[in-house]
Amino acid sequence: MNDLMSAGLHRVWKRFLQLKANVRPGYRCLDIAGGTGDISRLLARDAGPSGQVWLTDINGSMLGVGRDRMLDAGMMLPVAQCDAEKLPFPDGYFDLVTVAFGLRNMTHKDAALAEMRRVLKPGGKLMVLEFSKVWKPLAPVYDAYSFQVLPRIGELVTKDAESYKYLAESIRMHPDQETLKAMMQEVGFGKVDYHNLTMGVVALHIGYRLA
Repeated sequence: MNDLMSAGLHRVWKRFLQLKANVRPGYRCLDIAGGTGDISRLLARDAGPSGQVWLTDINGSMLGVGRDRMLDAGMMLPVAQCDAEKLPFPDGYFDLVTVAFGLRNMTHKDAALAEMRRVLKPGGKLMVLEFSKVWKPLAPVYDAYSFQVLPRIGELVTKDAESYKYLAESIRMHPDQETLKAMMQEVGFGKVDYHNLTMGVVALHIGYRLA
């Protein structure tokens, strides 16, 4: 469904995150709401055997799928089922924290962002890859696709139209680029910026813990 929904672009978006992450051997990385492990797998290749990449998700079933996919790829990464609003990691532990297509599902986004900052080392960075506000001329077509076409594809492929109706609604409710940037700044991130991808369908926000 990810490939169908995005015409394969989700792979390009995740690869862009990997390139911008610039993970070095030995880095400690935390992948929040990592689900099936796409981001963890990319980061682990760069962190190497001397690094550490934690795959986490609040959903145990999704986490199991991600763990199994890692094992199939010959990777044995640490895995933890946890709530992003109450991370079970010490202060200042990670060089990098990522959350891809998960922040919009979090009830208290400010609390989750503050937790992500807490577990970062000074100088470490948070990367949030998420659906965002599209280029205005594209909005009518995008809305028609999201609310009419996408649920039908979901029904045909997965027999679950409701999940894809929720997806469209959650995207509509998620903070736009500038609002999310301000939220990250409010919880203490400095030097926050974002990159619009595919005319704003997705945005990658990057913020640093400066102290």
